[in-house]
Amino acid sequence: MSERQEIISKLLEMQKKFMEYEHEHGVDPEEYWMADEGHPLHNYRKEYNELAMKLVDVAHAEKGSHR
Repeated sequence: MSERQEIISKLLEMQKKFMEYEHEHGVDPEEYWMADEGHPLHNYRKEYNELAMKLVDVAHAEKGSHR
């Protein structure tokens, strides 16, 4: 599996877990933005954003372009 596909798979898995959590518990904005350590959403936004930006970098590298 290519690096791009691996990143996409991770992003989709994170989205799936987020949606499952949201459907079971609901998500308060504070949980989403500032979840405490140990909470299922702790660092979710940061990790998701880092993976998304890595995907952008990989896509640019594949096409030989720059952002």
